[in-house]
Amino acid sequence: VAKLKSRGVSPVCYINAGAWEEWRPDAGEFPDSVKGTNLDGWPGEKWLDIRNIDALKPVMEKRILMCKEKGFVAIDPDNTDGWTQYTGFNITRADQVRYQKMLSEIAHNNGMAIGLKNDVEQIGDMAPYVDFAVNEECHKYKECGVYEPFLASGKPVFNIEYGPYSDQVCKTTPVGMVTVFKDLELGRFHREC
Repeated sequence: VAKLKSRGVSPVCYINAGAWEEWRPDAGEFPDSVKGTNLDGWPGEKWLDIRNIDALKPVMEKRILMCKEKGFVAIDPDNTDGWTQYTGFNITRADQVRYQKMLSEIAHNNGMAIGLKNDVEQIGDMAPYVDFAVNEECHKYKECGVYEPFLASGKPVFNIEYGPYSDQVCKTTPVGMVTVFKDLELGRFHREC
């Protein structure tokens, strides 16, 4: 992280904010009552009941503080779209916004930026509370245009396309959006528009 910062890079810390992962060092800090259904295609992960902020806030706060202590400048909270998924819980749009606002408050109170990961349906709800957005495959899912008002407000959007480089994707990427191409395993392959 220090080496990246010395090169002028602003390192962003990934945290799984919406799902429990059995291999994380803090896995034992999550009560069973907040663990829901398995994430489809991701063995060892279960959706979290983000309505239970009292149980989740201390764990998420520790994760964000760990990122800060390591020198990261921003948080990339993943799996924050539980309200659109089968989680085993009755999570509403308002529940999701309340949880994500809590995450934003923790990050901002600790001098860190925070993004909105995917969850394009909540860009309008979350725009006042986040500093950037990260999307995975907005071209594939035909949702890049949804970010244009967000970009127009001066907030950056980072898009990741999994697969080979495409001139057509680059030509149709909204002005201001950064698109990179990676393989799904996040190996060495990297190319950007």
